[in-house]
Amino acid sequence: MIRRILHVDMDAFYASVEQRDDPSLRGKPVAVGGQPHQRGVVAAASYEARAFGVYSAMSMAKAIRLCPHLVIVPPDFARYKQASTQIFTLYREVTPLVEPLSLDEAYLDVTENTWGEPLATEVAKRLKKGIRESTQLTASAGVAPNKFLAKIASGWKKPDGLTVISPERVEPFLQQLPVDALWGVGPVTAKKLRAHGIERLVDICTADKEMLKSAVGSLAEWLQRLAHGEDDRPVEPHREAKSSGSENTFAEDLRDPATIRQEIAQMASHAIRWLSRRQLLARTITIKVRYSDFTTITRSHTSEPTCDESALTARAVQLLEKTDAGQRPVRLLGVSVHNFCSENNTDADGRLPFQAVPVDLDVE
Repeated sequence: MIRRILHVDMDAFYASVEQRDDPSLRGKPVAVGGQPHQRGVVAAASYEARAFGVYSAMSMAKAIRLCPHLVIVPPDFARYKQASTQIFTLYREVTPLVEPLSLDEAYLDVTENTWGEPLATEVAKRLKKGIRESTQLTASAGVAPNKFLAKIASGWKKPDGLTVISPERVEPFLQQLPVDALWGVGPVTAKKLRAHGIERLVDICTADKEMLKSAVGSLAEWLQRLAHGEDDRPVEPHREAKSSGSENTFAEDLRDPATIRQEIAQMASHAIRWLSRRQLLARTITIKVRYSDFTTITRSHTSEPTCDESALTARAVQLLEKTDAGQRPVRLLGVSVHNFCSENNTDADGRLPFQAVPVDLDVE
């Protein structure tokens, strides 16, 4: 059976909520985030701000340079959560197969739905209308036979867009896409592929397997499947967390190695307490370091599953030795844990029967 998958993505969600609730912000370039003098980062930008090149994850200082009359609004996650709850209630009235990706986006499998609607396109239209009527916000939706294609489609005609990729349109649709449209292909991986003459998805389809493997390693087979439009991942309504962590951008660059180690240790403690609350063990711990010139690296270590605070913290701090933190000024640090299991899923020696090691797709 051909599945009918929706990917629904709210348009500039945080900024749109702010503009909805404060009429004085409507029609103005708005950025939700921290102040530039505190090294704030853009969490969301309105479409008026995006016209000036302002996007999420950009430093607010750069955003102000691009758009001097930008209106900066501090985030109010309680209001965003309230709007998100309304939206997800609508989704679950249509199908129990709803996989949240964040507060503002989700996959829905509407192959079978409570409306008895055979056309996924009609389901998407009705959902978009319901969201607008109940929240006064707009959403963009993608309709396709699988999750990969639906997610690409939802971003095709933003804002307030609806793009449908029927099974017979999959191949011509894919032919027009660049390599960085693929899931897992960020700037670094795209650069590696382009260095081998791979510019578009069709190039991946015809590329020599060994050459592709030399460029992206174990990702090669997965990328070739996606390039052919193949993605058999189901919509998972109760998807388990794959990682947890935190990061912090500092008001002033950190230069003292002892201070950097202390910050990493504190972040590791937060991640480990998260594990303890959920009675989970983790095999992998990862640190993230962003230097003052915005160069960003990650370093990971994988061992036997544990939630022992001293062991995991020590591993996080030791990973700093594989960086230039302290020799180069640091503006951001982060720590996360991955590869979870419960104590019941380990063998007599404390080992997992099987657990994949995460791949850092874009590490420089």
